[in-house]
Amino acid sequence: MAYSYNKLWKLMIDKNINRTTLRKQAGITSNAMAKMGKNQPVNMEVLAKVCHVLDCGIEDVVEIIDDEKQESPQ
Repeated sequence: MAYSYNKLWKLMIDKNINRTTLRKQAGITSNAMAKMGKNQPVNMEVLAKVCHVLDCGIEDVVEIIDDEKQESPQ
């Protein structure tokens, strides 16, 4: 199972907010922000804080991708 935060980055562009500002307003660590930048899983509380600041739902921030969809066809 893989995670994608592409929706988060696009939403941040639409709302004209950068990573540092989001991190500070949401009260999350730079480590959590770095994990999202690498498409790694983060704590649900981190996602809730991000959603609160951006006034959106969790589906607007993260997408869970099946490993099967991630593999390239041979």
